[in-house]
Amino acid sequence: MSDFSGNFTEISGLLQRGKAKDIIVAVKKALEAGALPADILEKGLIAGMNVIGKKFREGEVFVPEVLIAARAMNNASAALKPALAQAGIQPVGKAIICTVKGDLHDIGKNLVKMMIEGKGIEVLDLGVDCNPEKVIDAIKTSGAKVVCLSALLTTTMMAQKDMIDAIKQAGLRDQVKIMIGGAPVTQNFADEIGADAYTSDAASAAEVCRTFF
Repeated sequence: MSDFSGNFTEISGLLQRGKAKDIIVAVKKALEAGALPADILEKGLIAGMNVIGKKFREGEVFVPEVLIAARAMNNASAALKPALAQAGIQPVGKAIICTVKGDLHDIGKNLVKMMIEGKGIEVLDLGVDCNPEKVIDAIKTSGAKVVCLSALLTTTMMAQKDMIDAIKQAGLRDQVKIMIGGAPVTQNFADEIGADAYTSDAASAAEVCRTFF
């Protein structure tokens, strides 16, 4: 096949600009032109989200731009999904994400989810105010290798510890890597409660998460 780099560059650019409708057209055109679904995903969509992640981490773009780009990513992924399935291409792995019990904040969690999905990882979102039993059930049934725990309040930070302790008691600790984050959370706290990783922003969280697969 001929060189489709132009298509990939266009798709990446549309994603970065949050062109949710135009990107669907571009993905379908690339498929019709013979581009491989895996290349569209890697060189177009994931490449675009990597740029957004880097800019977000460096303060060049902010939450609204990330949310708009993520919406475009979701649209493009939906358009590409049948072709990926037909080609037998699976996500690189699965992660669980939630905001811990007693905490109803979800913007940070949602940003991390979008960034992780932008790395080609399937994310099972358990929502907010999530109790340990729900996470333990999800680990058992989903086959997820990573658990991401968000806490946005100093009063709910200890629920991250409670979650890790419950996963240990369930005999599942060696099956998953546990990542924590949130405004009041620190690396020292992560070390104290036995988390595998702490990151201070969504883009870094996605990069660390990808290393666990």
